[in-house]
Amino acid sequence: MENKNFDFRSIKFKLWIYFIGFAMLILLLIWGLQIIFLNNYYSAMKQTQTVDISNDIQNKFAASKYDKKVLERIVEKESSINDLTIYVYDVNNNEYIMKSESVETSGREPLFLLKYADAVAKLNGKLNKSGLGSASLTSSDNVKKRTVGYARYLKDEHSKRAYIMYVFAPLSPMQSTIHILRSQLLYITIIAILLSLAMALYLSNRISRPIKDITASAAEMGKGNYGVKFTGGHYTEITELAETLTHAEAELEKTDMYQKDLIANVSHDLRTPLTMIKSYAEMVRDLSGNNPVKRDAHLGVIIEEADRLNLLVTDMLNLSRMQSKSIILEKKSFDLGKAADSILASYNILMENDSYDIIFKRDSGEFTVNGDEAKLKQVMNNLINNAVKYCGADKQIIVSLKKSGRKVCFSVTDHGEGIAPDEISHVWERYYKSSTHHVRSTEGSGLGLSIVKEILRLHKANFDVKSKVGKGSTFWFELPLEKAKKR
Repeated sequence: MENKNFDFRSIKFKLWIYFIGFAMLILLLIWGLQIIFLNNYYSAMKQTQTVDISNDIQNKFAASKYDKKVLERIVEKESSINDLTIYVYDVNNNEYIMKSESVETSGREPLFLLKYADAVAKLNGKLNKSGLGSASLTSSDNVKKRTVGYARYLKDEHSKRAYIMYVFAPLSPMQSTIHILRSQLLYITIIAILLSLAMALYLSNRISRPIKDITASAAEMGKGNYGVKFTGGHYTEITELAETLTHAEAELEKTDMYQKDLIANVSHDLRTPLTMIKSYAEMVRDLSGNNPVKRDAHLGVIIEEADRLNLLVTDMLNLSRMQSKSIILEKKSFDLGKAADSILASYNILMENDSYDIIFKRDSGEFTVNGDEAKLKQVMNNLINNAVKYCGADKQIIVSLKKSGRKVCFSVTDHGEGIAPDEISHVWERYYKSSTHHVRSTEGSGLGLSIVKEILRLHKANFDVKSKVGKGSTFWFELPLEKAKKR
């Protein structure tokens, strides 16, 4: 039964949590800034405003060439626009020339009082102690009547008078504002959480759906169904993953095909010598046991087929070891030219008995390389053997050993049927048979070129094959030359 439990480690759940967490963090910041720090922020803004306004008044007063009437108009305008109380005190005449007043009655005469008399006294005390020519304060005697105050000197350069300007900005009660903000933020919070949930669900589904499709396709591929295709989503990374898995699916399908072909070929190669061994063993037992001549002939076939089996098993084992990188090369410096000479000497019998024409073209001098001599001899021997099998009617094979800069190139050319262009990349595969090679040779294990490829890869050598249908083929490899040692 399918597991219906929610996966808390899924991309969908993680994206949902991340979105909600991010939304909550933003909302907490908004709540903190608007509710907790609003009083302090509002007070600081009012303080900055009073300083800016007082500086602006000073500049306009100076621009009017210290006209007292202009100063009065400026003060009146700024007071009304910005809800400020501004006093200007004439230090020389010891009187307020501009002030907001409240009136009380004492008997028959009105009594004029400063609205911020206590704040003025405190600012005067700060001005006397400060050498900056300005002072500020925030009164906190009563929360409902908190005030920001600022005082600075205004200098009249023409009459040499000095004025003190006091600017007071009342801090309106914030509790009602905070209550309004809290109500608004509550609605904003609910809407933001709902939107975050919706966006998280939408994006998590949009991202996780193609991944689920890819997972389902991968499960089908794991069952051996290589016809599945991987489709990407709306994101580059998922599309690249789908393309990579599609490529892997094609390679696995090809590998599966090669594996089946390998098993079929190995089975065929094993069955033939085993059948021959069994048949001739029965003949020895039933027919030629007492006939020395026939018995020796039959036993010779058994030995030959056993050797063929041994060669096949040995080549398969060596190829497997090389592909798994478990084989260790015994590298040393040696002359590749002398190694080629020794290999070609073993083919003289073919030239004498079977009319093969093997031509060896080589540059003069030594060809000192660093590598596993036995393995590289095996490479040269396999390439020449391959040319002998498919050399064509003229039976001519050209072996070349030439220097190319700081490298030496060994090549084997035949004039056989050649290999079709779309099949060249497959000639290094196990048991691959080109369509131009209509008859499979009964000699060898069928793994020669695969072994050549793995040995050359272990030596990090360059190698390839050039071929034209009806013209023949050239197999080659290239190794770096060692520098000649100074004597």
